[in-house]
Amino acid sequence: MNETVLPWRQWVPEFVLLALVWGTSYLFMREGAYAFGPWATSWVRVSLAALMLTPVLLWRGEAGLLRQHWRPTFFVGLLNAGIPFALYAYALLHISTGLSSILNATTPLFGAVIAWFWLGDKLNALRAIGLALGFGGVVLLASDVTGDISFKAGGSGVAVAACLLATFCYGLAGSFTKRYLQGIPSMVTTSGSLWGASLGLCVPALLTWPDAWPPLRAWVALAIAGLLCTALAYVLYFRLMTRTGPARAMTVTYLAPVFANVLGVVFLDETVTLWMMGCAMVIVLGTALASGLVQRRT
Repeated sequence: MNETVLPWRQWVPEFVLLALVWGTSYLFMREGAYAFGPWATSWVRVSLAALMLTPVLLWRGEAGLLRQHWRPTFFVGLLNAGIPFALYAYALLHISTGLSSILNATTPLFGAVIAWFWLGDKLNALRAIGLALGFGGVVLLASDVTGDISFKAGGSGVAVAACLLATFCYGLAGSFTKRYLQGIPSMVTTSGSLWGASLGLCVPALLTWPDAWPPLRAWVALAIAGLLCTALAYVLYFRLMTRTGPARAMTVTYLAPVFANVLGVVFLDETVTLWMMGCAMVIVLGTALASGLVQRRT
């Protein structure tokens, strides 16, 4: 199917807005995680987003499609929201929002590897170089975290591993969606996956619910994370995929860390080093090559 790509003036503003929204999500998730804990933070976030999008699903008359495809849709929700959100909420308790966002840029990298193994996507020499370059950048970045990686409980090494496991889940969800949910309207997969994530996180969230009632500030942070950084962001993302094509829409993960790092410095007094920025550039370049966004001219 041929894609009709609109002129850049018609999609760049939404592209930048989505990057800003996802960049701010790290701040709100961090605020929530300190008050609620990782499981409850993620559960509140996805549940609010699901509640916001369900009326839209009903208004569009697509609830019947969700009933038909609820099993794969709910499962992909665990991979695309439930598990990754909990892992990032945990990581944000131990490493900076800027570092977490840079690691999130590896999502298309894992997506390319999984699609190669599972779906048989072609991997030419240029994409193979991109994979090596991207993963090399991750190793270099991780090696300099706080100058010393600790793999003890709560250590920076565990937090980095949690981020990478989350991006692996994102990549796995992409291939699963392509394999089993092809052709299903985006609102069905979005709202259904959020409900699947909510159900999957419900028990661990309730078991680890904080003894003290979280402060209003934390509730506001999670409300913004759920309604703005999840529900609205999903709508913007699928809208961009329709208007610009999935490959270009996916590159929003490269711009989001810019906003996350700037906001982390301004509001959380975090430090961004030249080493972090250099490694981020290596990761982005490798990911662009591995995902096929940069191709050799023939």
